[in-house]
Amino acid sequence: MKRQLLNRILFLCFAAMIVSACKKDNTGSSTVYLPVVEAYLMPRHALSIKLYQQKSLTDTAKYGAALSGLQVYVSDGSTKVQLTESPKGTYTYSDQTFLVEGKTYTLQFNYLTYAVSATTVMPGKPTNFATQYGSVTLSTTTTSDPNTSTTTIDKLTWDNPDSLNHVLVFDNKDGTDFPLSSFRGTRPANFELNTNRASYYNLTQGTFPYYGHYTMVLLRVNQEFIDLIKSNTSNSTSQNLTNIPTNVVNGYGIFTAMQADTLSFNLL
Repeated sequence: MKRQLLNRILFLCFAAMIVSACKKDNTGSSTVYLPVVEAYLMPRHALSIKLYQQKSLTDTAKYGAALSGLQVYVSDGSTKVQLTESPKGTYTYSDQTFLVEGKTYTLQFNYLTYAVSATTVMPGKPTNFATQYGSVTLSTTTTSDPNTSTTTIDKLTWDNPDSLNHVLVFDNKDGTDFPLSSFRGTRPANFELNTNRASYYNLTQGTFPYYGHYTMVLLRVNQEFIDLIKSNTSNSTSQNLTNIPTNVVNGYGIFTAMQADTLSFNLL
């Protein structure tokens, strides 16, 4: 799986968290100075962590200002490494052998008067990810009928004897050019689905708002990532603003690890 694909889709999930990090807070005014962390650790990739300032409620930018000039460390329990900043606000460690399945990773840095930290465990890679069909052709008759939206068109399966957390992510390479029908044309082309610890997922006509060539990514994730996507789908208004879950001590955001497998699927 290409790193660019994962970054693009994880951004959809994290963007809502950035907004949530600037929601009103009842714990005291000092929390406005806490940093926002964005880190998704994956084996065979360089370790990369982005650090931002919180945004004000009136700030329309997607992200807060980058936090530069910090000394950022990550430990795997036996080795502690210092990350290098490049570009501004992004801290990396290039040794791709550092991230290993089963190890616990701890982030540490100081910001203003706060000792910021977070911990996550690298899960195992998904196994035996499979699709019943590689391509499905839908008729215009069925796609124009809202009553057929629950019709199963494909089944995805994978091993999960321990009921671990998995998330399915869909990337439509054709974008929003070919909607299935007029009543689905306002949904995003790329989306994620929580599998609720199952070992399969039935894809229905209603799953897909658009025809196209999809890359389907199965992510094995930790609970902090599940908490994040659940909070992004909760109902929140300007009259009911609450801070979303975070596993960062003295900060906001997410420091998590995951592994992935991918399949292709064509909806014609």
